[in-house]
Amino acid sequence: MTSVRTNSPGQLARSDGRPRSTTSGTTYAYMATTPSGGRRFGIRRARNQRQLAQELRSQRLVPLRAWSLPQWVGGESDLSLKDQGEIHFVLGQLLSRGVPLVEALEVTGTSVSPSARPRVDRMRELVASGASFSDACQSVESFDEVTIAVYRAAERTGDLAGAAKQLALTVRRQLAISGKAVTLLIYPAIVLSISIAVSLLMVAVIVPKIASALASNNAELPGITVALWRTGDFLRENAGWLLIGFIGLVALGIVARRAVMAAGMAVVRRFPLVKGVVLAQEITRFFTVMAAMSRSGVTLADALGVAVGAVHHPELKSQVSRLRTRLVEGGVLKNLIQDVDAFPVATRRLMIAAERSGDLQAAFDTLAQDMAEEVDRRSTRLLAALEPLLILIMFLMIGSLLLSVMIPLMKIASSAVQ
Repeated sequence: MTSVRTNSPGQLARSDGRPRSTTSGTTYAYMATTPSGGRRFGIRRARNQRQLAQELRSQRLVPLRAWSLPQWVGGESDLSLKDQGEIHFVLGQLLSRGVPLVEALEVTGTSVSPSARPRVDRMRELVASGASFSDACQSVESFDEVTIAVYRAAERTGDLAGAAKQLALTVRRQLAISGKAVTLLIYPAIVLSISIAVSLLMVAVIVPKIASALASNNAELPGITVALWRTGDFLRENAGWLLIGFIGLVALGIVARRAVMAAGMAVVRRFPLVKGVVLAQEITRFFTVMAAMSRSGVTLADALGVAVGAVHHPELKSQVSRLRTRLVEGGVLKNLIQDVDAFPVATRRLMIAAERSGDLQAAFDTLAQDMAEEVDRRSTRLLAALEPLLILIMFLMIGSLLLSVMIPLMKIASSAVQ
């Protein structure tokens, strides 16, 4: 395959030497007619309106009108990890059986979700016009640096099929890790949401009614009951404004979701029960990337440079970055690994043994699998520890509200008995 010469950032060279833009183009809002005669509205990126019309017709839509939108408007959603895995898997299967790359991409476009098909079609068009596959991946702005680097290295070695299979395995591991993270979040989120909803109901409705009834009978109310009574009245009187404020906070959280997630992860990393799981997930991601890179023939220093960008844990990122710098400066790997104390001791010893035997590639793959299993074990232990903690939180939230009602009732009952 003819490689594509890079002219400048954001451009690829055509076969005739002229630059061709690799940006995803303009964002358009469009109106089209469906085969059944209905109307469909949507948003999509395209280089121009002609390409937009071609992509719509390929989905059996007849374009009627199109409006260009500002640059900050996102035209297409990010390519999901599931679609990326499907692309790698299908390509690996077809290329290993001798199917030409252009035909393999054509078949791949039918196996992904409808939202991902235009990007696969653009990749096929770029490859058919002479671009290398790695440059086509980069041009559609849907794949991360690791994927592009692996495919670029595979083009030099002539093993695109092997690279695609390795990336498919990498994506499966990432999906498994993400699934564990979601599982850890779902259970506490459901329990806390129910607790908050019940508490708000009690504060806004139940406690004020009981407190007002007791006050009308000249009962002496504790300070906490009076405070909750006033809070409930405030919530009911300002429900509209509070709802608007809540919606505004949600919208702000969506807009600034990256900053919110970064701040949340910074807090989570300090929790004794959670920080071990987070570190194990990051180590798994690191070795998964290293396995994919080394499998494609990327040098160790270059692979470490890419893997550093895939790691988000500050301590691990800093130590691995320092290891790479010292390795490039002429350090000995087996000595440098000892300084990466973010890795477990057994992991460091296995890497040292693999470096001595010259089989780091297999070691990276084994460590990625072992750390994925470690994430599973730590997640199970964390869920077991969260159950009593969540029960305690529910008791503190709902139990305190019940006590604010029960205390004055018990005082009335005791005074009546006397």
